Amino acid sequence: MIGIPLSPGVTTAPLLLLDEPLSFWGGSDVATGEIIDVRHPQRGTSAAGRVLAFDGSRGSSSSSTVLAEQIRRGVAPAAILLRRPDAIVALAAIVARELYAIEVPVVVLSAGDFDALPRTGTATVAATDESAEVRIDETGRR
Repeated sequence: MIGIPLSPGVTTAPLLLLDEPLSFWGGSDVATGEIIDVRHPQRGTSAAGRVLAFDGSRGSSSSSTVLAEQIRRGVAPAAILLRRPDAIVALAAIVARELYAIEVPVVVLSAGDFDALPRTGTATVAATDESAEVRIDETGRR
C-alpha cells in the first residue's frame, strides 16, 4: 500500500486496528500506552510498540502532548496509520522527532486501503518526508 507520509520513520510491529477513534488525552495512559477510555471498545489494550491503525484522533489538541510524552517514554505506538489526515497525531510525531530524535512514522492510507486492513498481522511501515509504503503480513482477516 502506498500512503501519504505525515512523519517519517521505519518500523515493523504487530498491527492494532481500532474500532473507534481515540483521544490520547484522557483515553490513553501516558505512562503505559494502554487505552483507558472507559467508552472505548478496546479499553485495556496496549498500543505500545504496535502499529496503531485508526480513523483519527478524537478530542483535545492536548493529545499531541500525551502522544509526544509516550514517544519519549518508549510506550507509544511504533507507527500510526490513519484513514484521514490528523494534525494532532502528526504534530506529536514531528515534535518527538525534533526534541527527542525519535521517529514514529505516521501515514495516511486511502479509504480503500484502510478499510482493507486485516484485523491481525504484522505491519512494516517505511515513510520518508516524500513517500510512504505499508506492507502487511496477514495472520487473519476481519
